[in-house]
Amino acid sequence: MTVNYLAIFISAMVAFVFGGLWYGLLGKQWMTAHGWAPVAKPTMPIVPMFISFAAELVMAFVLAGILAHVAKSGVTITAGLITGLLCWFGFVLTTLVTNHAYGKAKPMLTVIDGGHWLGVLLLQGLVLGWLG
Repeated sequence: MTVNYLAIFISAMVAFVFGGLWYGLLGKQWMTAHGWAPVAKPTMPIVPMFISFAAELVMAFVLAGILAHVAKSGVTITAGLITGLLCWFGFVLTTLVTNHAYGKAKPMLTVIDGGHWLGVLLLQGLVLGWLG
């Protein structure tokens, strides 16, 4: 199996930027869904942001490995998008829905967080399929 490490890094960066935009737009709704009072000017959570990027780097590496193993006709954008979608649906969404159900989270929290991770995996699949 060969993977393109530059593509993995770029896809993690794209996912990280997407997360910043996603939660930048939906931050107040996300805080409300948590039951927290929205903050006028929130501080930047440096440690969680570092953890986020590290997790997205691991996710991109694993997605690249899965994609390299399952793409019978080669690593393509379509294969990347389909693999990202299936990984999101089969692993991320199911875990998120279960954890939020036990935590009695509001459904909007699941929609916001689930949409974020769908975007992350689709963007990573797109970049890995394109550059892989």
